Amino acid sequence: MRIDGEQESRNVDDRRGMSTGKGLAIGGGAIGIIFLIIQLLMGGGSSDPSVITQQITQQMGNSQQMTPEEQAADDERAHFVKVVLRYTEEVWDDIFTKMGKQYREPTLVLFRDGVESACGYTSSASGPFYCPGDEKLYIDLSFYQELKDRFKSPGDFAMAYVVAHEVGHHVQKLLGISDQVDRLRQRLSEKEFNKYSVMLELQADFFAGVWANHTQEMKNVLDPGDIDEALNAANAIGDDRLQKEAQGYVVPESFTHGTSAQRVYWFKKGFQTGDINQGDTFSDPSLK
Repeated sequence: MRIDGEQESRNVDDRRGMSTGKGLAIGGGAIGIIFLIIQLLMGGGSSDPSVITQQITQQMGNSQQMTPEEQAADDERAHFVKVVLRYTEEVWDDIFTKMGKQYREPTLVLFRDGVESACGYTSSASGPFYCPGDEKLYIDLSFYQELKDRFKSPGDFAMAYVVAHEVGHHVQKLLGISDQVDRLRQRLSEKEFNKYSVMLELQADFFAGVWANHTQEMKNVLDPGDIDEALNAANAIGDDRLQKEAQGYVVPESFTHGTSAQRVYWFKKGFQTGDINQGDTFSDPSLK
């Protein structure tokens, strides 16, 4: 993805130099609880999430001082995601304007190890997430190394996909979709609500695809293979693949983000159509 000479977003709160030392409270997100899901499913230890998260925090310990090379790489990633955020602002402002609505830009918070948000204190072990309470997306840039090494999803557009997915959750917040889903949480069992969580996540994937379509149309910045990088990332973080890796079998009723095939399908549909009106995952009979 070409970003040379492009403007960074001004809606960035860079907290990478701030130290944290609080306990862990997870506020869910898009790729959100990937690492905690794996820990919960591994077995051989406590099944209490509070114990597991405490263990993760202890294992992380204090941040090690970055070498100059590592700092330079981190700063390069920061520049990239700031430019991508700017691309999302331009695209969604245009789409909302055409719908007769006003797009309210979210803030990107960059952090290391852990961060405080309106959703509580969250460790970087939980992955990137969006907090609807403060309309901010939170990313520890070390996640992108994990995406490359653990999930075998290298490439700058895999990084862009993550940002676009989190912004997709912000779009859902502005359209009132996430609030509607959240109200169902009080009325449904966990098993029943998981289906709606999957629909919400797949729609965020769809919105990420819509963004990629409009970004290419507006700026012509995608390189050959960029979309494949996004599809590879979507495929790598499907619930079925993560559960299979963690415990050797899958439990479909526990899915919260969708299967690899579903995530790929909805991102691809968003990119191919570029039409926000075709992303009603809640009306898809295959997801009910």
